[in-house]
Amino acid sequence: MLDDLLGRTKLKERIAELEDEVDSLQAQLEAENERRSAAVSAKQEAEERVNRLEDRIADLEGRVDADTEEAAVGFRHQSSVRGARLDAVLSRLDSFYGEPESVLTAYVDGDLPEDVRETLGDHAPLVSRAEPCLVCADDAGLLAVALRPPIAPDPFVTWEDSPHIDHTWFRPSGRYALALVRSDVFAVGIYEGTDRVDYEGFSSNVKSDHSKGGFSQSRFERIRDEQIADHVEKCQAALADVEADRTFVVGDRRLIDEFDADATAAVDATGKPEEALDDAYEDFWSVPVYGL
Repeated sequence: MLDDLLGRTKLKERIAELEDEVDSLQAQLEAENERRSAAVSAKQEAEERVNRLEDRIADLEGRVDADTEEAAVGFRHQSSVRGARLDAVLSRLDSFYGEPESVLTAYVDGDLPEDVRETLGDHAPLVSRAEPCLVCADDAGLLAVALRPPIAPDPFVTWEDSPHIDHTWFRPSGRYALALVRSDVFAVGIYEGTDRVDYEGFSSNVKSDHSKGGFSQSRFERIRDEQIADHVEKCQAALADVEADRTFVVGDRRLIDEFDADATAAVDATGKPEEALDDAYEDFWSVPVYGL
């Protein structure tokens, strides 16, 4: 009552209101400070991301420029030849003559020889795109070609008066075996030159699809791997009984290295064993040719 008489009640209520307002303003200030801190952090993160993106853009632009420069120098022509057309190509190369030690021949499989780099100049990177390959070029710039022979020689570099080419790298000759190996198919032909004189082929039961029910995916893969391993052993045993001067194995890239062969190649021949072997034979004896 005394507070009422002295007017203190209203003053106290006003003080309480002001204190509440101060608390509210203080909370707003703290919230604003937190927002500013978050904004500063967000700004810093955004700036860092911008810097990373700019670095990435610069890197990609550099790669685009490099690809553009490389694309500006492309193969003059590119084809795959076999049979009579291959014979014609090899014949033309055999007929090319120059001065002594004016014609470079090199088999490239790995590091680019300095002689190839100097002879081809700006076109030398094309060899890396074509390798493993046999390069034939002359010091006058009249000849510049790369071929990928089915039977690869050891890497070499030589300068002569004409291209150094052994036709047995490119053509079927003598008695040889060509075997096709896939994860579930095996076929082998015995050939005398271009003529097949014997054949053996079979298919193995190898799981190809995993059903939704039954065993787990990991168990399915383990069983399939075991079936493929058994199939490869059967293929190796069949190939061991083959009598031939040379053996070539083609087919699944993951399996062909499991065989002792004079040459291997990955091919996509599919279908029944004998039909697939015919397709594999054509693929193996086809020779990619690149104009440098």
